[in-house]
Amino acid sequence: MNTRYLDLLAQKYDSEEKVVTEIINLEAILNLPKGTEHFVSDLHGEYQAFQHVLRNGSGKVKEKISDLFAEKLSEEEITEFATLVYYPEEKIQLIKNNFNSTQELNEWYTQMIERMIKLISYASSKYTRSKLRKALPKQFVYIIEELLYKTDEFTNKKEYYTKIVQQIIALGQADKLIIGLAYTTQKLVVDHLHVVGDIYDRGPEPDKIMETLINYHSVDIQWGNHDVLWLGAYAGSKVCLANIIRICARYNNLDIIEDAYGINLRPLLNLAEKYYGDNPAFRPKKQSDEKLSDYEQWQITKIHQAIAMIQFKLESPIIKRRPNFNMSDRLLLEKIDYDNNEVTVHGKTYQIENPCFATVNPDQPEQLLEEEAEVMDRLLFSVQHSEKLARHMKFLMKKGSLYLKYNGNLLIHGCIPLDEEGNMESMVVEGKSYKGRELFDLFEYYLRYAFAHPEDTDDLATDMVWYLWTGENSSLFGKREMTTFERYFIKDKKTHKERKNPYYYLREQEEICRKILEEFAMDPDQGHIINGHTPVKEIEGENPIKANGKMVVIDGGFSKAYQPTTGIAGYTLLYNSYGMQLVAHEHFNSKEEILQNGMDVLSVKRLVDKELERKKVRETNIGEELLQEVSILNDLLEYRYLK
Repeated sequence: MNTRYLDLLAQKYDSEEKVVTEIINLEAILNLPKGTEHFVSDLHGEYQAFQHVLRNGSGKVKEKISDLFAEKLSEEEITEFATLVYYPEEKIQLIKNNFNSTQELNEWYTQMIERMIKLISYASSKYTRSKLRKALPKQFVYIIEELLYKTDEFTNKKEYYTKIVQQIIALGQADKLIIGLAYTTQKLVVDHLHVVGDIYDRGPEPDKIMETLINYHSVDIQWGNHDVLWLGAYAGSKVCLANIIRICARYNNLDIIEDAYGINLRPLLNLAEKYYGDNPAFRPKKQSDEKLSDYEQWQITKIHQAIAMIQFKLESPIIKRRPNFNMSDRLLLEKIDYDNNEVTVHGKTYQIENPCFATVNPDQPEQLLEEEAEVMDRLLFSVQHSEKLARHMKFLMKKGSLYLKYNGNLLIHGCIPLDEEGNMESMVVEGKSYKGRELFDLFEYYLRYAFAHPEDTDDLATDMVWYLWTGENSSLFGKREMTTFERYFIKDKKTHKERKNPYYYLREQEEICRKILEEFAMDPDQGHIINGHTPVKEIEGENPIKANGKMVVIDGGFSKAYQPTTGIAGYTLLYNSYGMQLVAHEHFNSKEEILQNGMDVLSVKRLVDKELERKKVRETNIGEELLQEVSILNDLLEYRYLK
């Protein structure tokens, strides 16, 4: 151990007693049960549904309440109390409206504070007092600790505790206290949150999800293909930016660009209105509860066409300068017969439906009009100077990674590119071949480099970020090619099909999953792969638990766009000291329905794996860090105090 480092450490632990006390503390923590991990994936901007799953801990909050109060409260009372814990501000207001007298309200306050204190005590039973103190609302720490740790066996302090509660109510602080206790309970029930990719696109409020994550007590993120698209745009990729705007137009979510992030789309609209008209292939997808005027629909349809054509043009030079991307088949603007409105795809010619090539020069189809180039320059400038977007992207980069090894499990959003025999597929970059974990690390290196150098817009790193979105060997895309062009312009749906990487059927095999875990230097006997990206079609009988429990797929369809296909509204996963539980969620209608009727959106839990012995902190990632700290402190003790 470096003696200079130990000398510095001794400034913090400046006595033998302090060192010994910290060693004892850390060794004790190592023997506590591991905290509950909560896994969510493919949120796709569905903020309200995500909020509910976060607040109820995928059912853990209600489970704690039921365990604690099963013999004292009815099922209806348990549900009512659970709703108070989920949405304390709104529920308190609803309940207060039902009381006819101050006395009734004060009795309710007294009862709820008592229940909340008991629930906090129960939910915090596997944490240290120090960790609990940090989770408590700061303004009430002293009061709550007095109520939590009250000792009244001789009745000497009975009036003291009663007076504390009475004064809280009399001074008008009961609402704030109950709200603080509710949020503390949510923090205690879930120790750590994993977001296994795709916060962005399709749904209307990804920015609100990002704000929630920034303020969450403990979280990590595994980037999804849609997240990387946003990171790429901020890093200077105009083609990633064009994709973002196109997807927002397609799902009628341009408000995210303009209102949430303050990016002015007026120059793009002016361009679109100059060159494009109505086109049924580019009309926005509408949710059932949305209403658009004809004028609004026409505006979005025109923007949609304008940005799609810019996107196709921007793709071409990247494909040409990166032959190792193996994407020459996607140079479709060059394969169009503009006189006869026909396009040749994979050697077969098709009639083009709903054409919109007014800005395309048939002799140089990839060439941007001067107006298009100016619009993209202005849009990119706005993206890179949006304060809110900068905060969100920097947080996404700081907390994110392409994969994560955590407590024995491998978390990835997309796939491990495989061939039909189950071998890792390789990709050649700058003369060297990469596959498996090395390929993941290479992709992440380029993404981080591009993000750190946003002024470089046509370098290999920025091009690789776009490849992550659409390339055949991308660990996030997981398909042979993206058929966006065909879906817009070719009627034959056979051309729309996007062939998946063999990973998506080979992951059903335990042998393949064990091989992947070994590739990432993980224990194949104990580990699991936790995967998102592809909606599980439960409606067709697909099982999210695969390969004898080695693979768990938790994208069940948070996005409303997927739910008719999946039949459910998303999967989440819980992993506590006893093992794993998979939770399927029914369609989330509204917070109001839960507040009024107590309708929760949980369904049956499926056991994934059961620990033979209760897992302790010592066996976790945090445990590894604490063990290192203990080792260093022992070195300090020997070096400085036991010479």
